[in-house]
Amino acid sequence: MSDLHYIVREPKKSVENPPLLILLHGYGSNEQDLFSFAEELPENLLIVSAQAPLSMGFGAYAWYSINFDDKNGKFSDLKEAKESIDKIALFIDDIKKKYNTNADKTFLLGFSQGAILSYSLSFFYPNKVQHVIALSGYINTELLPENISKEITTNYYCSHGSVDQVLPVDWARKSKPFLDKLGFENVYSEYPVGHGVAPQNFYSFKNWIEKNL
Repeated sequence: MSDLHYIVREPKKSVENPPLLILLHGYGSNEQDLFSFAEELPENLLIVSAQAPLSMGFGAYAWYSINFDDKNGKFSDLKEAKESIDKIALFIDDIKKKYNTNADKTFLLGFSQGAILSYSLSFFYPNKVQHVIALSGYINTELLPENISKEITTNYYCSHGSVDQVLPVDWARKSKPFLDKLGFENVYSEYPVGHGVAPQNFYSFKNWIEKNL
């Protein structure tokens, strides 16, 4: 059983096997952050927002530590990141079972650190999720399995702020060629904002979700 804390928006319409949308917040945030999107998203979705396991105090949480030192500058704790990926995979299985969701309609939406892990999870656990929405994140090549399965049928919605000062847009721009090379269906877009989600960006991924329902 997963020990991740979470909050839920049940489908607004009664659905026997609802499609599932899991939300993964960014570094230093919590499960309430992305949940503000929930009311605007399709009524038949079961929406579950998970809280990261590492407490930073004052209601802030992280999926893995970001450390600083004189030698390496800023670097990610990859061991913690992989542990979180495994926890999220178990969490998805638990939620699917508990709420009897549609096994072929699982969406994983992550912002920033949550987006980085969403990408990685889709490679470590092929086809556990069918749709990934990666907002303001990038594919961390240090967080990939040795071999990426050619059987993956997951599709990807990727977006980034063109003036992001937290995660450079150049990192995000590598996602499309990476996914294209693997033959994975994906779309990539940029918006004239910093490290956040512009209203146009929200309506864009909302439409993408609706198309994939």
